[in-house]
Amino acid sequence: MRRLPPAPAPSSVAVHKVMQGNRGSDTRPEVALRSALHRMGLRFRKNARPQADLRCRADLVFRAQRIAVFVDGCYWHRCPTHGVMPSQNSRYWRAKLDRNVERGRRKDADLTDAGWTVVRVWEHEPVEVAANRVAAIVASARSEKRSTRSA
Repeated sequence: MRRLPPAPAPSSVAVHKVMQGNRGSDTRPEVALRSALHRMGLRFRKNARPQADLRCRADLVFRAQRIAVFVDGCYWHRCPTHGVMPSQNSRYWRAKLDRNVERGRRKDADLTDAGWTVVRVWEHEPVEVAANRVAAIVASARSEKRSTRSA
């Protein structure tokens, strides 16, 4: 893994408070997606390891269907539509955001190699659209599992 340059001091008290307020889990987009999926009758694990021997946690895990869902923030994961590069301390932030994207790709590859389906949802996606997409993938995995059992 790439090393980060030393973290710079916050440029102001306000910036420091904003950065402290960033959450790693239970973000608004994540909670909204979970609520929508729960209303659809889907049950899942939240903020869980899909598989014990893989060093990774997914935002939502459907173990029986082997589906891992990640809700990515536009800033932290460099959304092609909304991702921005900060002008302050850009050397630090470029390395930090590069590392986040790299880690996401590595997680995707590790999970896919282990037989999991990985679903990435951007925070800006409408909740209903994202929930319907996840629900369709889960339903497809369930019907595929049923058809292989009956064959």
